[in-house]
Amino acid sequence: MKKLLYSFLLLSSATLFAQKSPQAKFAVANDIVGTADMFTANHKNAIQSTRTYKTAAELPQNLKKFSYIADNGLVEYKLKNGMSALDRLTLSDVNIQFGLPKETPVLIDGYEFTNTDTLVYGDILYNMEAVDHNGKKAVSITTTKK
Repeated sequence: MKKLLYSFLLLSSATLFAQKSPQAKFAVANDIVGTADMFTANHKNAIQSTRTYKTAAELPQNLKKFSYIADNGLVEYKLKNGMSALDRLTLSDVNIQFGLPKETPVLIDGYEFTNTDTLVYGDILYNMEAVDHNGKKAVSITTTKK
């Protein structure tokens, strides 16, 4: 009975952990993914202009490739000249750090990023851990404090 209960708790926690965060509001600047909170908290002085899209349907052609993370809208930032040197890396680099194949999808706040060539800002890599996702090991990133 204890094994059954333990298995249920483990499965339910994994399921809850992998769900999309309703608070996640992603942002893009220079084709690099971050969060709106990251920019407003850490890089206010680097922002030249902002454009907010409320739904994936509103995204312009250059941002359509990010429609899968626009459930809660998407913010596009234009950075001031000389401010584009913010720390960034590809999701395949994150996979390598965890000893996973480069092409393994990465979860960010429950959103699955299948294109591991996607660049992300280092500021959003708040908490990273290896998890079981659909029967395979994957990196899960949380962009805020738990």
